[in-house]
Amino acid sequence: MRRLQKAQDLREGQNFRTERRARTRRLIELGGLVVKARVAELTGDDRAAILGALLETADRLRGANQRDERPADLMTLWRRRGLNAFTDGARAKQTNGDS
Repeated sequence: MRRLQKAQDLREGQNFRTERRARTRRLIELGGLVVKARVAELTGDDRAAILGALLETADRLRGANQRDERPADLMTLWRRRGLNAFTDGARAKQTNGDS
């Protein structure tokens, strides 16, 4: 009985560590996007300003603005710009010989 409990505890601990690593990786990647977009640089690393900009973005996606913007149109526009930035970044790395 104790062996079963220990085995279950071990599996739960491994699951927790795996989930924590995945969450950490996701947070690092999202933070990297803030840096890649130069938002940190442009705001002087002002975390309150960065959060405010992200909250404004979330409001726009919820449709809580006075403009005639459709959230789906915003997502399409932003996704296109993001994909172009990734493509441009990959091209620049190839041109500069970065790995």
